[in-house]
Amino acid sequence: MRPSRVASQRLVLAAALWTCSAHGQAAAGIATSSAQQHLQQAHAFLAQKQPAKAIPEFQAVLQVDPNNADAVGNLGVLLYFVGDYAHAEPLLERTVATQPVPKLKGLLGLAQRRSGQPEAARATLTQAFPALLQGQDAFVREVGLELVELDSAAGDLPAAAAVIAQLKARLPADAGVLYAAYRVNTDLANEAMLQLSLVAPSSAEMHRAMAHELSRERDLKGAITNYRAAMAADPKMTGLHFELAEVLRQSPEPELKAEAEQQYQLAVKADPSNAQALTRLGDYAADRSEHDSAITYYRSALKLAPQDSNANVGLAHELVETNHPDEALALLLNAEKADPTDTLVHFRLAALYRRLKRPDDAHREVADYERYKAMKDKLHAVYKEMRVNAPGRGSEDQTQGAKP
Repeated sequence: MRPSRVASQRLVLAAALWTCSAHGQAAAGIATSSAQQHLQQAHAFLAQKQPAKAIPEFQAVLQVDPNNADAVGNLGVLLYFVGDYAHAEPLLERTVATQPVPKLKGLLGLAQRRSGQPEAARATLTQAFPALLQGQDAFVREVGLELVELDSAAGDLPAAAAVIAQLKARLPADAGVLYAAYRVNTDLANEAMLQLSLVAPSSAEMHRAMAHELSRERDLKGAITNYRAAMAADPKMTGLHFELAEVLRQSPEPELKAEAEQQYQLAVKADPSNAQALTRLGDYAADRSEHDSAITYYRSALKLAPQDSNANVGLAHELVETNHPDEALALLLNAEKADPTDTLVHFRLAALYRRLKRPDDAHREVADYERYKAMKDKLHAVYKEMRVNAPGRGSEDQTQGAKP
């Protein structure tokens, strides 16, 4: 088994970690001069970055001195990285028993997984993972993702979610970590939906959950029907009016769109601290050019949620319309800080900078607007293509005019 150049580099690094901790203390235990020669030759090969040649030398040491800690530890690491997990696992287990180094414990868990011992691997990696969070990103990622798979396979989704949370905090832009987070959270949602359907199939909670799923699938009529059923089952359930209003607002039917405003009003009546509902009401007032009413709604929303981008942009627009551009600029900059990719913010800023006779700033905002718009248009096209090409989804999405 000859490792690649990249694999060889990994082997040397991994082996060196163990060598630094074990080589000095083990030399005194060499049983014969022959074993000592093999041990010296093995370390010479490691120093020359030839780990494959070091393997038979460490094996020769163990034939003479089976308990030599240096040879046991280094050989376990080397065999792991050349893919001989079955022989690496017992050596790593012996090493970890006396020297519980976090990285070696992680390698042991990975070797157990790859040699067909999922339960042992899960227990080992669960113990090793917290200590490994202080180590290198690549190894933290490898161990963490393996542990997520083991937890999920064991049906312990909360444990998998806890590991995912730590991986996302460490590697927020890693595609593999984000995909694992998507899978785990989807499985958690599906599990909760199944349990809810068994425990309370006709409850307000079940109808609300169904409405949420149907809304995500762009089945607006189905979502509206289930929200109404949830209200009938529990008229006082917090948040239902706002969620129904959000779906009604997307409907192409004028009567339903008009009802959305009424539902936002009921949402605020039920919960005066609902900043999102207040913002939506501000939008409706702004559409009718009712500037004073819109400003009142937006200011009320911002008192509750100062960083709300929609409320900042809405109030800024109304202030520009009522000739208060300086205050509007502060609000738009606040919105830009909250979400630098918001194309509407950059569009409004560009227009406002032109009004304030700041052409350079206006030019910058136009460039940002075009850049983020192009990025979002590309993502939109990708998602749309994925939905259209999904089995059984193409004609449905096209007839409903669904957006990703």
